[in-house]
Amino acid sequence: MTEKIWIVDDDQSIRWVLQRALENAQMKVTAFECGSDLLRQLGDENESSLPDAIISDIRMPGMDGFELIKEVHKKYPSLPVIIMTAHSDMDSAMSAYESGAFEYLPKPFDINEATELARRACASNQLPTKKIEEDLPVTQQEIIGKSVAMQELFRTIGRLSKTSISVLITGESGTGKELVAKALHMHSPRANKPFIAINTAAIPKDLLESELFGHEKGSFTGAQTQRQGRFEQANGGTLFLDEIGDMPAELQTRLLRVLADGEFYRVGGTQAVKVDVRVVAATHQNLEEQVKQRTFREDLFHRLNVIRIQIPALRERDDDIILLLNHFLAQASNELDIEQKSLSSEVINYLLTLNWPGNVRQLENTSRWLTVMATGHKITFDDLPQDLKETADSNSDHSWQTLLKQHIAQRLKRGNSRILDDITPLVEKIALKEALQKTGGRKKDAAELLGWGRNTLTRKLKEFEKN
Repeated sequence: MTEKIWIVDDDQSIRWVLQRALENAQMKVTAFECGSDLLRQLGDENESSLPDAIISDIRMPGMDGFELIKEVHKKYPSLPVIIMTAHSDMDSAMSAYESGAFEYLPKPFDINEATELARRACASNQLPTKKIEEDLPVTQQEIIGKSVAMQELFRTIGRLSKTSISVLITGESGTGKELVAKALHMHSPRANKPFIAINTAAIPKDLLESELFGHEKGSFTGAQTQRQGRFEQANGGTLFLDEIGDMPAELQTRLLRVLADGEFYRVGGTQAVKVDVRVVAATHQNLEEQVKQRTFREDLFHRLNVIRIQIPALRERDDDIILLLNHFLAQASNELDIEQKSLSSEVINYLLTLNWPGNVRQLENTSRWLTVMATGHKITFDDLPQDLKETADSNSDHSWQTLLKQHIAQRLKRGNSRILDDITPLVEKIALKEALQKTGGRKKDAAELLGWGRNTLTRKLKEFEKN
């Protein structure tokens, strides 16, 4: 069933971006400029046409977000309201929770995070009579790849599909660790239960304990209501702990106890809370090295590291680069409702030489940039962002090696044999031509530049002239 989301924000650009993102995620979206308009519409709707969730800004002319929540919950106390705020500090977060908000969304927000949060809010408002398949949906973003490394990754996910075993996902930033975690959840026995994700590095240390384990009313200044933490929200499902290597030492101890005993205490609580949660953790850091340096608990490492999935860097799966580029270009053109742009052969060959330190995330951002900024239908080298053009000079020493590697790999895939029989003479011919050009045709000097004897250079020159 299509989720229905109502958005209210006095900023037209925010409304447009959020509405477009949610509609692309197959949600039905209605946008309002002010809270009073939303309340009037809410009063006119019958129960079957009510929204599944509301996303509201805090600061708006007239009625603010907190007042809107109060009015909405007078009539529909279970209708989840997500509060957007430009202030992502502890006070703003606590104010949102105290007002009865389902969750708060700090600005500027990540589109994927906002979409996932909207889905969770809708799922929390599902009626018991609805089908279980429609409960707690997970954003179904594709994991794309035809390379050997990605096919092995797909097989690993398949082998784990019938289990609820703990998994540690490792890989560089931007490789898609959360997508893999979602795939593990969606193909597990817990697929119809919640998938809850939290980035432990993105939340202030003082707030992280409450985020994970919840808190009791009055447990600290501003805690005016009891609040469930991520573990309780994920009960029966999967909790994804991203950037686990950044978790503070004292919370590592608490996490270890939850994994061992399946229970914990809320902040300020005295009654144990029992949960059944599969933990999938991820990090771009070297946890073994952190264990050696005593910054990460060894017993927690072994508890998390039951099954390890290493996601390859984009430069290790260059077969997928053009596939991903075309996918992201199509995605961006669909989101922006403009004609899809294509890559020139010059650009394709150049992009294949880059290291892509930001991995798939960097590639996706580049595709969006090109969709917006490239002047023509065909993307040329001049259309590339300046930082990628500057990489051309810094990569000049090894770009030819990358191209040679790709050429050899393609020939091997085609089943060719004795490939050095024509590659080696070609390399020598190119080198000889450039050396003679450098020396003005002086064979002795050219031979010295190449490390050949004069007779060898003369023989090679005759061979190349025949061919």
